[in-house]
Amino acid sequence: MLSLNLAGKTALVGGSTQGIGLATAQALASLGANCVLLSRNEEKLKIAVATLDTAAGQRHGYLVADYANTTQVREVVAGFVATHQVHILINNSGGPAGGPIVNAKPEDFLAAFQQHLICNHIISQLVIDRMKEAGYGRIINIISTSVKIPLKDLGVSNTIRGAVASWAKTMANELGQYGITVNNVLPGATTTERLTTIIANKAAKTGKTIAEVEHEMMNETPARRFGKPEEIAAMAAFLASPAAAYVNGTSIPVDGGRTGSI
Repeated sequence: MLSLNLAGKTALVGGSTQGIGLATAQALASLGANCVLLSRNEEKLKIAVATLDTAAGQRHGYLVADYANTTQVREVVAGFVATHQVHILINNSGGPAGGPIVNAKPEDFLAAFQQHLICNHIISQLVIDRMKEAGYGRIINIISTSVKIPLKDLGVSNTIRGAVASWAKTMANELGQYGITVNNVLPGATTTERLTTIIANKAAKTGKTIAEVEHEMMNETPARRFGKPEEIAAMAAFLASPAAAYVNGTSIPVDGGRTGSI
């Protein structure tokens, strides 16, 4: 029997005031999960929490922390998990700025590494013990299709996303025996603020219009359109559910067929 019911489960969702993070929190709440949103902007967090489904008596909340400050992230999350169980962790944070890798500064890599891999690791370490006790854990990382094939002009992002994928696979191998799965969702071009910025930068560099760049990018995808945040969220919600208990250590593109690998 297909079980997608998340009633009684608590999800901690990073980068969840907009885009894929917010859509994922909304999807999890629709399946009955209690959601705790984690981001740096408290006003946006309050607005985001108000959009979450409470029809089944779910209780939602938020934590304020900036992923650029690993000490703050550790302290805030540690304070929460000291008194709360987390069954589902969604590791999600905005991607590094675009640009050719040959132009990237060493500090660009270090900042992205801290924001993505190190924060993911800190939060995961904080929630794993109680996941083991519960015999149920889902760690889901929102990364990028660049894990499969590096994307042009996203040098720092390609590098760091690949590191996160390898970290996740290693973690999956170690935690599977405890009923904890670790998987990666790889969004393709999705209608978020980041995509808007990428398109604008390409238009500025090439002299093309926004519409022309959008058309070219859409034509690279068999679906001939951009993804919607809720479509990425649907995969994350499935992986968070009991139905996905035997899906572990995977990196799943949700990209309309754009990625050129099998």
